[in-house]
Amino acid sequence: MSIPYTPQTPAGTPTCYRHPDRPTYVSCARCQRPVCPDCMRSAAVGHQCVDCVAASANAVPQARTAAGGVLRAGQPVVTYALIVVNVVMLVLQMTSKNLERELVLWAPGVAGGEYYRLITSAFLHYGVLHLLFNMWALYVIGPSLEAWLGRLRFGALYGLSALGGSVLVYLLAPIGAATAGASGAVFGLFGATFVLAKRLNLDMKWLVAIIAANLILTFTVPTISWQGHIGGLVTGAGIAALFLYTPRERHRNLVQGAVCAAVLVVFAALIYWRTAELIGQYGALITG
Repeated sequence: MSIPYTPQTPAGTPTCYRHPDRPTYVSCARCQRPVCPDCMRSAAVGHQCVDCVAASANAVPQARTAAGGVLRAGQPVVTYALIVVNVVMLVLQMTSKNLERELVLWAPGVAGGEYYRLITSAFLHYGVLHLLFNMWALYVIGPSLEAWLGRLRFGALYGLSALGGSVLVYLLAPIGAATAGASGAVFGLFGATFVLAKRLNLDMKWLVAIIAANLILTFTVPTISWQGHIGGLVTGAGIAALFLYTPRERHRNLVQGAVCAAVLVVFAALIYWRTAELIGQYGALITG
């Protein structure tokens, strides 16, 4: 009867620290522990074990955005998501006759308690051409701005700019005007890009020309809401300045968040004041 031969590891032969049943004569160049082929990784000098490679990766400081957030490589997710939402909303407008009327920024509706119009109106457009102008601008300047600020700050910037434009429309536009469009948010991105370019000492001539051309159109075309554009521009520039010029300290995120919350409180106070004014002037015509 034959006995199967089982090779034995000679006594004293080193084995992989993660696989004790695997003999090896290769050691990690960093910690000197023996590693098998499955547990070794190529390094600048020799090989390292998987644990040392992971420790090295964690020790590398994370790249930061210009506003202090963690820089993450990848697609401009927020920018593309905003474009998709705007396109979907236009499709819904075309398929629903009442959607536009119920969601545009209309002062009597807001004063009557429909405050959501201040936000929803920023995702509606009067036709395909109106949408294309705004989405093209968002597609061109959004990705780089999102990369420099980070996704969360970019989203906050867009939302506050849109709301800032709507608030100024609510305060100053004729009461019967129905306003819609992402122009306020886009102008906010224009203002933020200007602040970023100044912060990085970049050539701003091309940007100044674009902003100037859009402002000329804003004040010469009667159907354009200058209130929305100016409100968004000022808000975007202000929020970007907050993000980019906050001192580099441990509580920077907290400071930036608190100031953004304070801006929302100011907007809420202005909306409350304007609502009370409209109700005082028109009374039952609005609340009824």
